[in-house]
Amino acid sequence: MDTAPRAIIFDVGRVIIRVDLSRSMGAIGKLRGLSHAQVMQELETDKRWPDWQEGRMSARHWHAHLAQKFHFAYSFEEFCAIWNSVLDPAPILPDLLFEQLAAKCTLALLSNTDPIHVAHFEASYSFVRHFAVRVYSCRVGTSKPAPMIYHHALREAAAMPDEAIFIDDLTENVLAAGALGINAFHFTSADDLLVEFSRLGLWTT
Repeated sequence: MDTAPRAIIFDVGRVIIRVDLSRSMGAIGKLRGLSHAQVMQELETDKRWPDWQEGRMSARHWHAHLAQKFHFAYSFEEFCAIWNSVLDPAPILPDLLFEQLAAKCTLALLSNTDPIHVAHFEASYSFVRHFAVRVYSCRVGTSKPAPMIYHHALREAAAMPDEAIFIDDLTENVLAAGALGINAFHFTSADDLLVEFSRLGLWTT
């Protein structure tokens, strides 16, 4: 993209917020002697995972489902605290960046996420206030890389595909956005992204 965009669409996990699976997955799999990687694999292959990520399962039902699956006795409140502990309190990108970007274009969040995480980061992170558009898989019933969720974000941001930049750390999500004509940026580091924003005249230190 050679000109400033109308909208910038950000993924959340590992782009804005660091994710450390060891903080919670170890606690969830402790009684079964599972590593955090094994727990995450079991979660992502669980037949209810898409329902959880796309809003067809409540937080309390998810807690009960995992308590049975992993044999833990955490209360719902304890489980929520453990589940949210994967999210690092210190964001990857500076709040000043979002302040500058929001003054020049529409900012949107586009995340495959669940209601427990949404409630936590909307209440805990200051960057959220700069995003006029927030599209979460658990609220719209579909998830990346399905085209529908990108179209939803574009409509909410009132932007055509070629007027938007989409930023994600996962190659499959970046390729899916690019296939729809969206200017897609594969996030690998904050420094590289800030260089790109500087080139577009959107960021100054």
